[in-house]
This record gives sequence, structure tokens and C-alpha cells, in this order.
Amino acid sequence: MEQTTHLLEFLKEVYDPELGVNIVDLGLVYEVREEPERVYVRMTLTTPGCPLHDTIVGAVKWVLQENTNKTDIEVQVVWEPHWTPQLMSSEAKEMLGYF
Repeated sequence: MEQTTHLLEFLKEVYDPELGVNIVDLGLVYEVREEPERVYVRMTLTTPGCPLHDTIVGAVKWVLQENTNKTDIEVQVVWEPHWTPQLMSSEAKEMLGYF
């Protein structure tokens, strides 16, 4: 589990440029695991058809490659379960004015 915690810390460096909040605190990351040959991430975006899809996925791959020295980073973007503001951390809710 400790490895997963470190991976989530790395992913906190990736921000949704429209909201200015990292993808972990936004609740966009559903699963992350480090395997012997790769890192796997299952995540979503705030809306289907997000114009920043490629930017965010590219940033996830880059930050994990830089911090794990693995070149095989698989990012699966899923739409189920749907993202809702309830998935955000309390810090993200406070930053965005959700109460």
C-alpha cells in the first residue's frame, strides 16, 4: 500500500488546468498500482469530451515516468462510475467553494 501512496503523491503534481486543483484531490483517480513492468492508472475526467483529455493523460504519464523510472505507463480513462463533486477531497471542495 505504501507504493500506492507514493504514486498518489506523484499524481498530485497533475492539475486540471480549468479548475486549478490536482487530479487526486478532485477525485479523478480511481485506481493506481505499480506492477513489476508498468504502472497502471484507472481514472476519469470531470466531463466526457473534456478538451484537456490528452493534456491531463499526458501529464499523468510524464509524472509517473519521471518518478518511477518505468516507461510502460497505462492510463485507462473510464466514465463509470461518473465523476461527481462529492468525490473531491475537503480541500478541493473548499478551494472551489463547494460546501
